Amino acid sequence: MDIRTPDIAAYVADVGRRARAASREMARAATDAKDRALLATAAAIRRERAALVAANAKDLDAARAAGEDPAFVDRLALTDTVIESMAAGLEQIASLPDPIGEITDLRFRPSGIQVGRMRVPLGVIGIIYESRPNVTIDAAGLCIKSGNATILRGGSEAIHSNQALAELIREGLESAGLPADAVQVIETTDRAAVGELISHPEYVDVIVPRGGKSLIERIARDSKVPTIKHLDGICHVYIDDAADLDKAVRIADNAKTQRYSPCNTMETLLVAQGIAARVLPPVGRIYVDKGVELRGCPRTREILAGAGIACAEATEEDWRTEYLAPILAIRVLADLDEAIAHIATWGSGHTDAIVTEDYSKAMRFLREVDSASVMVNASTRFADGFEYGLGAEIGISTDKLHARGPVGLDGLTSLKYVVLGSGQVRS
Repeated sequence: MDIRTPDIAAYVADVGRRARAASREMARAATDAKDRALLATAAAIRRERAALVAANAKDLDAARAAGEDPAFVDRLALTDTVIESMAAGLEQIASLPDPIGEITDLRFRPSGIQVGRMRVPLGVIGIIYESRPNVTIDAAGLCIKSGNATILRGGSEAIHSNQALAELIREGLESAGLPADAVQVIETTDRAAVGELISHPEYVDVIVPRGGKSLIERIARDSKVPTIKHLDGICHVYIDDAADLDKAVRIADNAKTQRYSPCNTMETLLVAQGIAARVLPPVGRIYVDKGVELRGCPRTREILAGAGIACAEATEEDWRTEYLAPILAIRVLADLDEAIAHIATWGSGHTDAIVTEDYSKAMRFLREVDSASVMVNASTRFADGFEYGLGAEIGISTDKLHARGPVGLDGLTSLKYVVLGSGQVRS
């Protein structure tokens, strides 16, 4: 659809009104209907594999013509593997327990009433994202299962792919007797649509931005609608002087090199002075063999130089940088107090881990490090909705309100108080 700027406000308002109406139907939808919509969409994705590949080819051709790099084109591609994973992901979401309508903490009060809390949908969720068209399916699936309506605004580079996927989602919803407007994909590539979407709290309850830092900063600055977001993933692993050496090397390796681009990849390795000379040479050799550029404090450089390992001088900028690349900052610290202080100063509140066999130190780290995920003796790469047993996630939040950490089905809901009485009146 070729919608130009003068018509954007009216178009987005219409989408918002239809989403608001659909959200009321989704809030009362039965679990069976939501699951049937998800399974029907999964079947449609497999059936229309060839059509999806053809639509995606238009986006890939445009990306190559625009001179985008191979990594960008790879993220955009709907391969057979990606298509199957989208279908399987919807089936997985369908298999998850439905949180909507669950009543918890029900208790009697002296007046005889019972007070509890019921889990309910947020309403209309606006999701703004870039590049990966599979996000369209992940986001739609989670919103359907959690009883929400959603407005999806993908990147212009994936417009044909997203429109093709939207048609299949509409088919799945209608086959289950649910409103097709429960999932709408913004059909214009005009960036003015983003400004309009984040300006209508009467239509949209929550905005979830997924993409680069500049996008998320813009949404956080300009949105009139509450957001669920994170800006940086400056994740740390602290190797304590009471760490098991084998565990420390294995975790430090995996946290950095398992994948370089995710937000839960370690960007700074912190090492206690008492174990630094034992742990840095073996882990440093692993990094060098894998092509990781090392940047360290003076003590780190001294230890690595003694082992014949090159390490550039780290600057203050390195402690605050999310590389998303094979680059690692390393700092040797006196003890746990200094490690916690470093994380408090330079961290982004995403994911931080300690490697130690000392229970008291582990508990201090868990209590005092103020991040969305805090780990003991595990790689930061586990900070993920699937790994946490959430089935899937719509993103990771470093906010403290309303959701924190991987945002799965529960993160797309709210709680309201419910009161059950038998005729009580307040005296």
